[in-house]
Amino acid sequence: MRPVLVLIFHASAPNDAGPLVRALAEARGTLAERQRAAFLAAGADAAEIVSGPPDGLSFGERLADAVRARGMEAGMAGGSGGLVVLGSGSIPLAGATDLRRFVELAAGPGGHALANNRYSADVVAVSRAADLAELPPLPADNALPRWLGERAGVAVTDLRSRWRLGVDIDTPLDLIVLRDPAASQIYATAPLIGERLAALAGVLSNRRAELLVAGRVSATTLSWLQRGVACRVRALVEERGLRAASRLAQSGTTASGRPPRSIIGELLDRDGPDSLAATVARLADAAVIDTRVLLAHRAGATDGATMGATAEATPWPAAEDRFASDLLLPASVTDPWLRALTASAASAPADHPILLGGHTLVNGGLRLLAQRARAGAR
Repeated sequence: MRPVLVLIFHASAPNDAGPLVRALAEARGTLAERQRAAFLAAGADAAEIVSGPPDGLSFGERLADAVRARGMEAGMAGGSGGLVVLGSGSIPLAGATDLRRFVELAAGPGGHALANNRYSADVVAVSRAADLAELPPLPADNALPRWLGERAGVAVTDLRSRWRLGVDIDTPLDLIVLRDPAASQIYATAPLIGERLAALAGVLSNRRAELLVAGRVSATTLSWLQRGVACRVRALVEERGLRAASRLAQSGTTASGRPPRSIIGELLDRDGPDSLAATVARLADAAVIDTRVLLAHRAGATDGATMGATAEATPWPAAEDRFASDLLLPASVTDPWLRALTASAASAPADHPILLGGHTLVNGGLRLLAQRARAGAR
């Protein structure tokens, strides 16, 4: 059996960070400590949190540097050991059995990898660290399985059927949805969120209502919603694999250079971001919207990536702005476009809620909310 090293990457809050960025960093740091202990209990030989403020390095550069610096640890001389890589907000709902599967793959025969989702990974186990020797500067961890499979010749499998492994913590709203202990201080700053979540539960439990779900919604989530909620569901599935579709991770020269596009984004281009509530009202009684797709549509690129970016691309709003938008706090958003979008969502009638967020909200988070709504209806 190969020795296994677990690396948990954690971005601490920079000195000038706002309160929401700090709250998220603290919560993710707590999760990282919990995951470190859990991976050791699951059989890893060593587990380390690689922490520091953002420094401009890409994920690929950071991982390559970490592997080189720790090549002699846990018996990894010559890259012969196994490696498990994840971010500090990843797989908070994973159980001991899940973690053991990643450790066992990393400890097994070389040339294999296991991800929670090969098309958008949050955690990846690699059975031979040397397979990462030629790792390019991938913009994010999401693209690592694709690079391993298409460029490094590694056999990649995944656990995407285990939906709980697709849940991660990317925004303070995710802490609220997951009922994390750290969410209590955030609730105090976001008076609308509790009200809108309660209203969403009412829509999910109403056979005469209709829910709009828009963004990177998985087929598994949609299939479950057909059985798991009482309301009808209208779905706009857009830009799945948004952050994993880096050209650096793809083989050959046929990768599309098309920038991210969104149907709702096109409507907002035409009518303005303050038209969101009116647009939703014409389509459904409530909406759960992945705003990262809208931001990618507007910017022409993913956050921190170069896919489809041009000199004229609109920069992404700062993390503090994105997080405030998720909490329906338009007064705290400095980016004019996102502030108008957030104000429109916040202005929707209380019984016709619009929730804004990221990947977790429109997938595992929505599933958790629906399960609670169904339990409350009994």
